[in-house]
Amino acid sequence: VQLVESGGGLVQPGGSLRLSCEATKITWPFSMYDMSWYRQVSGKERELVARINSTDGVADYADSVKDRFTISRDNDKQTIHLQMNNLKPDDTAIYYCSAKRILTYWGQGTQVTVSS
Repeated sequence: VQLVESGGGLVQPGGSLRLSCEATKITWPFSMYDMSWYRQVSGKERELVARINSTDGVADYADSVKDRFTISRDNDKQTIHLQMNNLKPDDTAIYYCSAKRILTYWGQGTQVTVSS
């Protein structure tokens, strides 16, 4: 499984970004993978930001991003998105896409920087 993230960049506080993650070389139908976004700041552990499960598409979020971020999936395009609104400097991190079915797969990450 290969995961490629895109959509990161530099944005001012209060701004928005939309991250995308496309999966290729999958061995099961994309709809069977639990998909997640994580983020990591240098020197800190990688933390879960949002996930959307394979069975019913229910999503859950880290408390720090609730009501600001929305995760979604398009099974036909083998893609997930993370819509990030009202961004804060504390959201600055490398964002990673993850796919899980028996094994867990990771993308290379995309940098998000929130700064004025």
